[in-house]
Amino acid sequence: MKNSTLFFCALLWSVFQLHAQEQSIIDQIIEEANSNSQLEQLGQELMDGIGPRLVGTPQMQQANDWAVAKYQKWGIEARNEAYGTWRGWERGITHIDMIAPRIQSLKGTQLAWNPSTPKKGVTAEAIILPMVSDSTEFAQWLPNVKGKFVLVSKLEQTGRPDYNWEEFATEESFEKMKAQREKANKAWQENMRNTGYTSRTIHVALEEAGAAGIIQSYWSKGFGVNKIFSARTKKIPTLDLELEDYSLVYRLSARGQKPMLKINAQSKELGEVQTFNTIAEIKGSEKPDEYVILSAHFDSWDGGTGATDNGTGTLVMMEAMRILKKFVPNPKRTILVGHWGGEEQGLNGSRAFVEDHPDIVDNVQAVFNQDNGTGRVVRISGQGFLNSYDYLGRWLYKVPQDITKHIETDFPGTPGRGGSDYASFVAMGAPAFGLSSLSWSYWNYTWHTNRDTYDKIVFDDVRNNVILTAILTYMASEDPEKTSREKRVLPISPRTGEQMQWPTPRPARRNGGM
Repeated sequence: MKNSTLFFCALLWSVFQLHAQEQSIIDQIIEEANSNSQLEQLGQELMDGIGPRLVGTPQMQQANDWAVAKYQKWGIEARNEAYGTWRGWERGITHIDMIAPRIQSLKGTQLAWNPSTPKKGVTAEAIILPMVSDSTEFAQWLPNVKGKFVLVSKLEQTGRPDYNWEEFATEESFEKMKAQREKANKAWQENMRNTGYTSRTIHVALEEAGAAGIIQSYWSKGFGVNKIFSARTKKIPTLDLELEDYSLVYRLSARGQKPMLKINAQSKELGEVQTFNTIAEIKGSEKPDEYVILSAHFDSWDGGTGATDNGTGTLVMMEAMRILKKFVPNPKRTILVGHWGGEEQGLNGSRAFVEDHPDIVDNVQAVFNQDNGTGRVVRISGQGFLNSYDYLGRWLYKVPQDITKHIETDFPGTPGRGGSDYASFVAMGAPAFGLSSLSWSYWNYTWHTNRDTYDKIVFDDVRNNVILTAILTYMASEDPEKTSREKRVLPISPRTGEQMQWPTPRPARRNGGM
């Protein structure tokens, strides 16, 4: 009996020591994140120094090399892993000036992967699409575009977001504006159908008819903010003008005042270039062939500098890795971080990784992905894994309450089918979880916009996410149990009335843009 008591006491003491060591590491993670944060410096170097990271550009390659160098400086093994090729392109200057009926410099930019104008630019009249009754009438008008800049977006009824109207307008005025806007939008959509084209296909028709260039305005419903994507023209410039200037030019043209624009949009074609994922890892000491993966896409659109999509997710993972290397240099399982390329073109980097590394995917303990914006994490779903609460619940319990009190969980949840890189792993049956953040007006103001810049980062929230991610990663790496991959029976879809099915893997696009 005495020996049994001694054994039980020794066991209790070892458990106590283990928990004390665990808590000590967690405390050090929190202290380092709050008192010695590298986030601001990393963010300034990446967003200001390198800038946007459009796939196929020298800036994307520069970012890949920068991240590898940072990891190596921290004593973490890192590499750039090629997964395909893309059209190489580099943005130059964009100057847009109205020279008649008066002179004014306009705010806008050339769209991605668009050919350069001549060095001296292009000068032409800006015209708007006519109202037509059918495609025959539009075809008869089409020769009028030759040598002209064509405005292809509708005229917005107001440049004020609805929240601004709700705060200041009378109810009657607000309702009147919305009715006028709805009527104008329906008229625009009907007229576009009458041309025989869509808002996507009409660009090519105008180019083939000899237009000097295409001008659009993709307003995001926020003050001074436009969505910036890629061009559809092959030989002529396509530009996005900010709402205020687009509306100015549109009104002048509609009143017959013949606005003349001079556009100089320089860019370089770089041929077919390699695309990369940046991978770094801290090798496991006991189970090196099992993996906890930190996940964030590295690429961005290039209207701004990709600060909240996905610079902040990138910073979270880099800072978490730095801290983990400092305080957990010999984790039980391998901790791997993937900075994926080509997410904006269809999760290509992460899809390529899961195709190329089935051995890693088969032995994933957990994937933690962060993407959507600068805010603190407020939602975590179990992604349809039946027992996800058992292990995520254990790990979340160790995270400070001032962080977890903001987080809503959904267990077991339903599997994500796209939207961010965790879906590439979920489709392969690997337990991968999106750390979804608070909006901070993400959809209107920074998602794929010209305002997605360093100044929009809320570093207190990003530090919050570093602590969350680092502790979850530490707990997952040290957990004595392997996570379950058992899937729930999915419910009936309210949209289709049929039982939902688990997503299936989609192949990576290994080359594109050419």
